[in-house]
Amino acid sequence: MDTVNLAEAFDSFEETWSPRLAATLNRQELKVAKLSGSFVWHSHPEADELFWVVDGELTLELRGEADQQLSAGELGVVPAGVAHKPVSDEGAEVVLFEPAGTENTGDADAQERTSEVLELETVSRGAVE
Repeated sequence: MDTVNLAEAFDSFEETWSPRLAATLNRQELKVAKLSGSFVWHSHPEADELFWVVDGELTLELRGEADQQLSAGELGVVPAGVAHKPVSDEGAEVVLFEPAGTENTGDADAQERTSEVLELETVSRGAVE
């Protein structure tokens, strides 16, 4: 069984809005990302998206609904098809959980913000005894 240390995972990169693949299971991906500032409005027509704030604060602006404020230790799920824009004025470390192959910009025409999901490079992985 592989293990991932989240603190090491977040320490292994500096880029914001550039998710790193931490684990895969059942055709789902668990990604870690650093967020700072605001992203683009987008939705994922066929996929729910989970945001789990590990450190910092995150606002999920939701079109047609009240914004959701998430603090460290809190998570929220944006349902499939709901337009949203993540915003973190002070920066946040976030775990994302979504179907494999989900683009970070969803259905938005924002190719300059679309990020390839990179593998974690310097994170300890090993067998749990």
